[in-house]
Amino acid sequence: MTLHTERVRTLEEVRAFVEGSEAVDFAVSDREGIYRLIRRTLVRLDYPCLGKADKGLVKRYLGKVTGLSRAQLTRLIAQHRVTGRIEDRRGGAPAKPFARRYTRADIRRLAEVDAALGQMSGAATRCVLRRQWEMFGDRRFERLSKLSNGHLYNLRKSLTYRNVRQVFERTRPSAVAIGVRRRPEPRGRPGFLRVDTVHQGDQDGVKGIYHINVVDEITQYQHVGSMAAISEAFLIPALEDLIEAFPFDVMGFHADNGSEYINHQVAALLEKLHIGDFTKSRARQSHDNALVESKNASVIRKWLGYSHIPIRFVEAVNAFNRDSLSPFLNHHRPCLFPIEVIDAKGRVRKRYRDDNVMTPYQKLKSLDNAEQHLRPGVTFEQLDAVALKISDFEAAQAVTRARNHLFQQIGKAIATAA
Repeated sequence: MTLHTERVRTLEEVRAFVEGSEAVDFAVSDREGIYRLIRRTLVRLDYPCLGKADKGLVKRYLGKVTGLSRAQLTRLIAQHRVTGRIEDRRGGAPAKPFARRYTRADIRRLAEVDAALGQMSGAATRCVLRRQWEMFGDRRFERLSKLSNGHLYNLRKSLTYRNVRQVFERTRPSAVAIGVRRRPEPRGRPGFLRVDTVHQGDQDGVKGIYHINVVDEITQYQHVGSMAAISEAFLIPALEDLIEAFPFDVMGFHADNGSEYINHQVAALLEKLHIGDFTKSRARQSHDNALVESKNASVIRKWLGYSHIPIRFVEAVNAFNRDSLSPFLNHHRPCLFPIEVIDAKGRVRKRYRDDNVMTPYQKLKSLDNAEQHLRPGVTFEQLDAVALKISDFEAAQAVTRARNHLFQQIGKAIATAA
């Protein structure tokens, strides 16, 4: 409201108005009009020079003619005393904002970690942040090591994060997996592998390379290999190399019902390697091979993409998988390990807790009598030297550089041939 107050110019007139003995006309106005009225009144009555009682009288007068509360009038008068103005600050930044716990540098660091690791889940990302500070002593991650799961996603939505990193993804179907009509029964022992094949796309009717993805059920140890085609000549040697790359004894092999694995040649290879537990997925039990299928999406597709890669680059891609990607996955990329609890209805539920987020190598070391599962000639001292050689963040940056270099070479070769 705007008050026609030309006649209210002295303290006596203000007192008379407050006591209700002075008639005044009102007209509807906006908030800016109310602010102008308050400012003119403060200037006209020389408010800063008034005594305490007179200041209280002026506040009662302004409260009566504007309808504002005493607390709000106190804030507006304080603003006028400091700045000489009265402004509407609603919708803007607070005058005294709360101190930020995480700086813009921290948010940019988080974006770099997500870019290097391929945007993992919140729990796995927080595990990397904690390890960078607690295990590797990287002071840049001291504050981020205490980041909560909920606030991590808040930071990912911030403008600073989006300015550093923008991710555009489209939904892709999961690859089909592999198996023997029984679910594996590892009973807490490492060495029961899940295997699946991922195809790197066709182009103009020409097949691309194939990836073999092998994951241990208990530790989530993972090795990835590439081959030119799904045939005995390529599959058997690649599969043998992948199985022997695991640091522990392999006792089981599980695939879905794909013919590339459910055949006599693979059975002969497993017999040669003394792997007696050869199983395949059951009908209408899609979760039997879910672990390796999830790794197809979260690892193979995330790091190698969906684009067609000609088979002439299979050796370069396989070298990247063997020398860069697989060591990173096993020693530096945290995984979520569930615990089973029984709810009030007696059903078994899986829960994922922060204490159970760790790398596959950490999970292997945490097993009871872990040394007895290692292959002959393999020791934890040797594996520690590999795992602690560089930090998780440095390893992620190294594998990212190796992948970028690989695809740059492939792109240049394809452009030159075209």
